Amino acid sequence: MSVSPTSSTVATTELPELEVPKAHRPQHIAVIMDGNGRWARQRNLPRTDGHRAGARAVRDTVIECGRLGIPFLTLYSFSLENWKRPEAEVQALMALCLEYLSKQRQELIDNNVRFRQIGRREGLPQPVLDQLDETIEESRHCTGLTLSLALNYGARAELVDATRRIAERIRAGEMDPDAIDEKIIAQHLYTADIPDPDLLLRTAGEFRVSNYLLWQISYAEIHVTNTLWPDFGVPDLHRAIRDFTSRERRYGALSEEA
Repeated sequence: MSVSPTSSTVATTELPELEVPKAHRPQHIAVIMDGNGRWARQRNLPRTDGHRAGARAVRDTVIECGRLGIPFLTLYSFSLENWKRPEAEVQALMALCLEYLSKQRQELIDNNVRFRQIGRREGLPQPVLDQLDETIEESRHCTGLTLSLALNYGARAELVDATRRIAERIRAGEMDPDAIDEKIIAQHLYTADIPDPDLLLRTAGEFRVSNYLLWQISYAEIHVTNTLWPDFGVPDLHRAIRDFTSRERRYGALSEEA
């Protein structure tokens, strides 16, 4: 893992246009968006203001990934564990999700972004589900970036859900237990129709994966930046992609020099 400097230490003008050939860029970037609360606390603001500032960083990241030709972007927006937060903060997060989906839907479509959600639907407020479904349906025809919002998501819960679906198929006589392999398990995950992330990006300097895409990130390169999510911008994204490009990905094999 590498730790990059914060946005405040590197001026945007010092970072030229991304010069990484499209073929060498990651195909799927997964992001743990961390630091909204700390960003607000540093400014003596309510945590909800940090989440709102983080939503602006979401917009900039989505637009830039689309512009760069990144096929897939998955954002960790609300975990199953986040229900343990104060009720007022949870309600504010749900309201912010509603606002983002309703206000940004047309911009997503205008930028050819296909939207999807991963995570459990059970437990989400009906207005949120309605906005999710509407955004999914209206962006279904888009062929550019696929944006997956990990909402009400937990990786262990995902594996439990996949196991249950496989067990149901076995009970129904549709599958032999001996047929279960890694491919079968992957086909029953929320992400069955998209490739695994090759770059996992975490903000706010934390070295944890926080129950996020545990199966899918098995071979992902990890980039950690000290930048708090609301301060995360295009230069930070470019830096992460350059870091990814510098890695030698061997998948357990030896390097050519070995």
